[in-house]
Formats: sequence, structure tokens, C-alpha cells
Amino acid sequence: MNDQPRTTSRRTLLGAAALGLATTPLLSGTALATTSAGQDADQRDRGREDSAKRSFVTARGGELRLDGRKFRFGGTNCYYLHQQSHYMIDAVLNDAAAMGLTVIRAWAFADGDGHSHRALQPKPFQYDEAAFDSLDYAVHKAGQLGLRLVLPLVNNWPDYGGMRQYVSWFLGLPDDSYAEGVNHDRFYTDANCKKAYRAWAKHVIGRCNRYTGLRYDADPTVMAWELANEPRCRSDKSGATLLGWAREMSSYVKSLAPRQLLAVGDEGFYGKAGHADYPYSDYEGADWLKLTALPAVDYGTVHVYPQNWGETSGSKPGTDATAWGTRWITDHLADGSKLRKPVVVEEFGLQIDPARDVPDAAARDAAYRAWTDAALANGAAGDQFWLLTSRVDDGSFYPDYDGHRIMWNNDPANPTRAAAQLFAVHAKAMTSAS
Repeated sequence: MNDQPRTTSRRTLLGAAALGLATTPLLSGTALATTSAGQDADQRDRGREDSAKRSFVTARGGELRLDGRKFRFGGTNCYYLHQQSHYMIDAVLNDAAAMGLTVIRAWAFADGDGHSHRALQPKPFQYDEAAFDSLDYAVHKAGQLGLRLVLPLVNNWPDYGGMRQYVSWFLGLPDDSYAEGVNHDRFYTDANCKKAYRAWAKHVIGRCNRYTGLRYDADPTVMAWELANEPRCRSDKSGATLLGWAREMSSYVKSLAPRQLLAVGDEGFYGKAGHADYPYSDYEGADWLKLTALPAVDYGTVHVYPQNWGETSGSKPGTDATAWGTRWITDHLADGSKLRKPVVVEEFGLQIDPARDVPDAAARDAAYRAWTDAALANGAAGDQFWLLTSRVDDGSFYPDYDGHRIMWNNDPANPTRAAAQLFAVHAKAMTSAS
């Protein structure tokens, strides 16, 4: 290939974003403790009542369905909900609701102690109950606002531990996550890695939320689980290793959460041997058609990052990032229709970079409009831009670590104001098309 795929993830830029979990002051005194306990019980009762009024989203006949109707959505990603203070969770989820977004994708993993993140799973088969406060609260808050969540269970990338952490725990191998992946890919085949992953999935899916009083698998707020965020297996170009792992784990996770949706969480790579276009090729050892067709998988996922994948005029003369992304989206929607599976464009983003077809915010917003219009017109079940952020604890805005940040506020100085409004209008159109 004349354009080698980028060997580092944009998420390496997010390492600095693993901010510490804010703590909530503890009440002192018997009377205050008793009052707090009563308030917590009342809150859990309200959570159960609210949940009883909501239905689970289902998948049937190539569509997502809710209460007997087609369900389509405009949504976003905000990976950090599982680590942050209630104030920060409130800020971003309130903004999402104000925009009319209905589905948020956020991480449900933080593996390994000794890192900058607060570990949910410090060691294999060990879980930090106190560290779950943020994730519990995020699910509770999302439910209050009528939002739904998509929760991946592990990361392909080393941010928040990920597959590298599992391999390190059990095999002690040097990291090659960004090379050919031989060590990284042992995650998919090593018996101990698989055992620990299954135990983690069982723990998270079956845990009781301290704020709602509901097990996660009983809460319709959790619309879907994902096996992983962006799983890749470069050491096996055939796709068989990743497919075998996904087949095994999708069946297992579906058995734990039969009323909730399940997706693989992959990027949509087609796995075609000899194809000149990296995302259509077999370079990453992933075959989207086969992964999406798995019996336990309810919908296919697609990520859209032409700049990261060398699909720009600077890398390939005659290629345009916006047009390429539109074709990538429509190809997957057409193929999903043939599979009779819904398709969600669950991550997409562009950086303002004149050398990579996006000279300014207006050009980026025009691309976002083209992509969301393509999703709407061609039957996507939903789309989720990367990424919505909001205020942090000191009242300032979350830093733009990777150049994809979108903020919802009316300050004329907000450089993403037009994009946020575009996504708000699109979310309304998707809802109206349901």
C-alpha cells in the first residue's frame, strides 16, 4: 500500500485525560447518616419506578425498535463518564439532553492499578466497589434524563488498561499494541485472558447500581453492551482469530444480558485481501460482514476517520476525506441491509487540518453535514459523533485532547458552536424519522 495506516491511535492523546475520580464528602453524625440512607432508599425506589416505565430497545428485521416503533437516534460519545465527578457527569449529560441527543457511548472499563486512571478492575477478578461510583451515577443520571447508554467492556488501546493490561497480567509480554500485534493479540486466544474478560463482563452486567437499586442487566437505560472498543487483530489477516473470539464472547455476553442489545464495537474494516484501500483491506485482521452477521450480534458498528486512515488528498491524490467518508458510510448501510442487521455509525470525527482536506471549521461542519445526511437518508439506525465534552470541576471546559471536541454552549467564541447546532438539528430529524 502507498499509505501505511497510522500505527498509533488518536486515543494515545487521551492519556492525559484520565483525570482522578472526584470524591464526595462523607456525611458525619448518626442523624445525617440516617437521613442520607433514607434519601438513598427513596432514590433507588424512584429509579425502579422510572425503569418500570421504560422499555428495552430491541432489534428486529434490520431495524432497532422501541415500543412497537422503529427507533432511530442522533447521539454522541463521552468516554470519561466512568471516571469523573457528579458535576462533570451532570454537565455533559445535561448538554446532551439539551441537544436532543438520545444515546451516549461511554467506557465501562478501567483495568489495572498503578496508572493515572482510577481502576475499576485493579487486578484480575478483583473489583473496586468504591471506584464504580461514577459509572453507577452516570447510568442513574442518564436514566433520569431519558438518555440511553452504550457500554464497551474492554479497550483495544492501552488507554484505561485495555487488552494490553490483560496480556501483561497473564503473559508478561512486552507491549506491541502499535506494531504487528503478536503479543497484543494473545488477548483473543489466551485462556486466562478470556477467563478474566468473562468474569469482568459478568461482574459489570450483573452488578447492582447503588443509585437506582437495579442490576445493570435489568435497566433499559443501558441500551447496548459492546464486546470491545475498536478490536483489531493484525497478527491474523484472515480475520479468523477475532471472529472466533467475538463468536464466543458475543454468545456469552448475550446470555448475561438477553434483554439488552449487543454489538462488537469494531470500526467496520472489510478484511478484503489485496484491497488497495487500508480500511477495506485485511490489514487489521477484522471482517465486518462476518462479525456483524454473528447470531448474538444485534447491530453493526462503523467508525469514520479518513484523516487517520490516509484517505485524504495529501495521502492519495484524487481522494477527498469528506467524499470518502460518505462512501464508507453508504457502503456499510447497504451491506447491513443485505445482512438484515441495523447499522450505527457510532464514531466519526475530523480535525481541522489544511493538509488533510479540512482547512477550517466550515469545511469540517460541511463534512459532518454530508455524513449525517447520508446516515439519515440511507437508513442508519443511529449515529454518534466523537465527542461531546462539557465543564470540568473548576468550571472551565474539558480540554481538546484529540482535536475532535464538540461543546454545547451559546458563547459566540465557542469554535464548535455551529457543529453542535448541526448535530442537534440532525438528532431531531433522526427522531422524527423513527
